[in-house]
Amino acid sequence: MNKYICIHGHFYQPPRENPWLNEVELQESAHPFHDWNERITAECYARNSASRIQNGKGQIVDIMNNYARMSFNFGPTLLEWMEKKAPDIYQSILDADKESQKRFSGHGSAIGQVYNHMIMPLANARDQHTQVVWGIYDFRKRFGRDPEGMWLGETAANTDTLEVLAEHGIKFTILSPYQAKRYRKIDEKEWHNATGAKIDPKRPYRCTLPSGRTIALFFYDAPVSQAIAFEGLLESGEKFAHRLTTTFDEHSKDPQLMHIATDGETYGHHHRFGEMALSYALHHIEQEELAKITIYGEYLELYPPKYEAEIIENTSWSCMHGVERWRSDCGCHTGGHDDWNQAWRAPVREGFDWVRDQLEPLYEQEMRQLGADPWQTRNNYIQVIMDRDEEHVREFIHSQTNRELSKGEQIKFLKLLEMQYHAMLMYTSCGWFFDEVTGIETMQDILYATRALQLAKDLSGEDYETKFVEFLRRAKSNNKEYGDASKAYYKIVQPTQLDLLRVGAHYAVSSLFADSPEELPLYSYKATSEYYEMLEAGRQRLAIGKAFIRSTITWEEVDVSFGVLHIGDHQLFGGVRKFVSPDAFATLHHELSSAFDKGNITEVIMLLDKHFESHNYSFWHLFRDDQKKILDQVLEQTMRSLEHDFQQVYDNNYPLMAAIKNVDMNLPRPLQITVDYIVTSRLLEALMAERVDVDTVLKLLKEVDRMGVKLDEEAVNYAATIHVEEAMYYLEENPDDTEHMLYLTELLTVINGSSLQPEYWQSQNIAFKMRQTTYEINRKKQDEKNEKADAWCKQFEELYKSLNLKI
Repeated sequence: MNKYICIHGHFYQPPRENPWLNEVELQESAHPFHDWNERITAECYARNSASRIQNGKGQIVDIMNNYARMSFNFGPTLLEWMEKKAPDIYQSILDADKESQKRFSGHGSAIGQVYNHMIMPLANARDQHTQVVWGIYDFRKRFGRDPEGMWLGETAANTDTLEVLAEHGIKFTILSPYQAKRYRKIDEKEWHNATGAKIDPKRPYRCTLPSGRTIALFFYDAPVSQAIAFEGLLESGEKFAHRLTTTFDEHSKDPQLMHIATDGETYGHHHRFGEMALSYALHHIEQEELAKITIYGEYLELYPPKYEAEIIENTSWSCMHGVERWRSDCGCHTGGHDDWNQAWRAPVREGFDWVRDQLEPLYEQEMRQLGADPWQTRNNYIQVIMDRDEEHVREFIHSQTNRELSKGEQIKFLKLLEMQYHAMLMYTSCGWFFDEVTGIETMQDILYATRALQLAKDLSGEDYETKFVEFLRRAKSNNKEYGDASKAYYKIVQPTQLDLLRVGAHYAVSSLFADSPEELPLYSYKATSEYYEMLEAGRQRLAIGKAFIRSTITWEEVDVSFGVLHIGDHQLFGGVRKFVSPDAFATLHHELSSAFDKGNITEVIMLLDKHFESHNYSFWHLFRDDQKKILDQVLEQTMRSLEHDFQQVYDNNYPLMAAIKNVDMNLPRPLQITVDYIVTSRLLEALMAERVDVDTVLKLLKEVDRMGVKLDEEAVNYAATIHVEEAMYYLEENPDDTEHMLYLTELLTVINGSSLQPEYWQSQNIAFKMRQTTYEINRKKQDEKNEKADAWCKQFEELYKSLNLKI
């Protein structure tokens, strides 16, 4: 067969971590999920690890891991997040690469990516090399092999970029056909014009570089890739397969590679059920032998390039003006605001370049004084980024320096490298891709730049902020609320900055709401309580203590003393300062506790001002996730009181409300809100029980129909989803519990007969695995006339069917 198909998915999210905490904080815009990484993982990355193939009746007949049958790259910073927050999905991606090696002649589906999606042609040579070195090391550490290919951020390329890839052993990269300049058959003299995508994407091309090195280029099929992303091609798996298989030249006897490249998020996030269209297409093409599914590494080994090509310098796949989208108001934007402009891109780029150029001499000079090779050490720092175990970091410091460093020098060494790390992250491409400078993507990059400058100030004592803000002032916002990026800087970025005292303040405030205040997780910091006392009087609480705060990233540390007063709800007053002396702490403790014991809250507040002066903190200085946690605790009592009031209104007026509904009249709005709230609450309570009373759920669902209840569908569906999942996990561990299986089947029957639409994805995965294991064992016994096995199989088949699965 001379027809081959390769589907490439570029799976990527920008790094979203708070630069001071090394954690992704709550993002309200991703509701009901914690953040956008979590949401897109649920909608896309997880789905592709266990994608459904359905029959004509919509029943699931098979589940497959799409990653094992396609070419893909994952952003290293995204995989770092997934390893911590979605380990099962992360492992399924690694497993898929191993499975694909068996399928594709020893070649793996995964390829590498430049580390944090920097636009490589706009980077200096040092940063280009570091991006590739970090990308390769990260890939090798995760997948256990070297990457054959590497994805360039936005496929942005020039000759220098290709030289860097080739120098580091990368065999190929994937580009848009619009990036091709000219081509010819190898050893022929005449070149053919390829501009305007006039190049055959069905073959690989060799690119010979000025150094004499070579790299293979694959120019993807643009029309089909475009149709997938923007023209609804994923609405039907059969339609998708047909489009892929009808692009071949039927008269050619030469091998042909039909290959496409899109954002991986297309399959499930941008297009719901897109992952199912993908799995159906791959399955259908293989079943019908319409073409051979392959990946780039395998195809390159089978059919080395017979043609060579050159690229147009400084081009990408998402900017028709080359790479201007990441440095000027070129006209490329995401749309929806015709009166907006992106003139802000230039000053933001200039500001970041200024940051980079200011920090380089500082970094180089200080690192040489510590006895290290500055730029080789930065390239090697990926070893620490991926493993921050303290002993490992000590070994790294020792390996990179030519002498033993003192404790203070070790802190300086780590600060210098963190400064460079964040100076790399600030160039993440998403900062320029979208329409508005105050959007979360650009502000995230500004956060990274700010962290780099803060570290530079710690190291040099110089003020970099004033000059940096001047660049931001030139970056005019389309949002009248801000006017320019400097105002967003003061409103969003500056309050986010942390030092060790503010970390101590967070520890002190959050300790009031913790079960074990002596041991609190503090993200990338560690707080060790050396003294802690809490005094209580009714709703009022006063915590006084001493703690040791240490950064697990830079190892800087401080002893702090603190006092924090909670007078109810979210009203908090507190102070933190460096520990002065035992006598000073004894005075602080005596004065605060005496005033509190007297019930003189005004005096306590005045004493906090006296002892801590400008280092005063409140609820608003807490980290975002902890603000929500405390607000939820404060609201809990309020909500219980409200629910009691709603319940009384519901009970006292139910006969009247039922009568109104019986004559097809609308309930007055206050009464309808009451009914909606109470029925939703009862249904949630029923579904969150350890074992659901199926009859109660059935009655409540009938009440929904009878009273025209507008349920909080998101909350109820989520509760049903979680209960069914937990029940399935139990069944997986206890497959012989047929009573539990019957209970679950009955509950599913009730839910499936209602308007509820819970998500059965994970439950289906568990059932599918049981189908391949426990069910098969019992089915063989069933063939041997084993009555117990026969009964088990029949019961399991009912459950399987209830989950929309077909045996």
